[in-house]
Amino acid sequence: MPFRDQLLAVAIVCVWALNMIAIKLGVAEIPPVLTTALRFMVVSLLVVPFTRITWRQLPSVMLVSVTFGSIHFGMLFAALEHAEAGTSSVIIQIGAPIATLLACLWLREPLGAVRMLGLVISVAGIALLAMGPTMPPPIGLALLVMSATGWAITNLVVKQVPGISPMAMMGWSSLFSVPQLLVASWLLEGERWGMVATAGWHGWVSVFYSAIGSSILAYGGWYWLLRRHSVSAVVPYSMLNPPLTVLFGIVLIGDDPSPAKIAGTLVMVAGVALILRKPAVSLPDTA
Repeated sequence: MPFRDQLLAVAIVCVWALNMIAIKLGVAEIPPVLTTALRFMVVSLLVVPFTRITWRQLPSVMLVSVTFGSIHFGMLFAALEHAEAGTSSVIIQIGAPIATLLACLWLREPLGAVRMLGLVISVAGIALLAMGPTMPPPIGLALLVMSATGWAITNLVVKQVPGISPMAMMGWSSLFSVPQLLVASWLLEGERWGMVATAGWHGWVSVFYSAIGSSILAYGGWYWLLRRHSVSAVVPYSMLNPPLTVLFGIVLIGDDPSPAKIAGTLVMVAGVALILRKPAVSLPDTA
């Protein structure tokens, strides 16, 4: 890619990495599932009026609203109440191995020796993280694995949807996610809804940064790059997301810079890079 487009790719990944920090700070002031609902409310208000979907695409879009909106993002935001931002960003990369295995089972895609090696190395990265002090508690880890699984399933669904633009998918799936997330928040967090009235700037910056910066601007720029360049030229830049999130977490909010976390991050990124050597997924694993 030309140097200008390389800079854009790096800037987009920085936006996504900082988004994890913003969410971590935001869910301390607004309940996490409610934060997710507010994020998608903003996205749908800004995107839906300018996009269209067909009746044929509607079932897939509604399915994505569950797998990507409610499961992936809802559980990721909930996990960040219990886990460090940097560690969460690394663990969520397990979505790539899960997507690869599901593609092999569901779409009959060949696995191959290199991608199998990537799967093994990715698991080794998680094992290294488990040896350090920043491994999240069981509830946080379970939420992150479920979030990664939702992302993996979404990739397989999106791959089968005929002729829908990424922005249309984002906007309409966001719209259908809102009522699901509001109901879930009311059932799980209803007694904490009063926090909205006392939320400070961290909470509201988290909502709007996630919606406008991470979802609309960053995803829009990412798909602009994918239209101009090959997937193999663009997707590797997403591998910068975990180490950048770890770095920003250490520098900006005082995350623990343990050797196990640094080693686990590097090993996990190496494993995912091998899995994506022949890209099997179409959505970057970000927040």
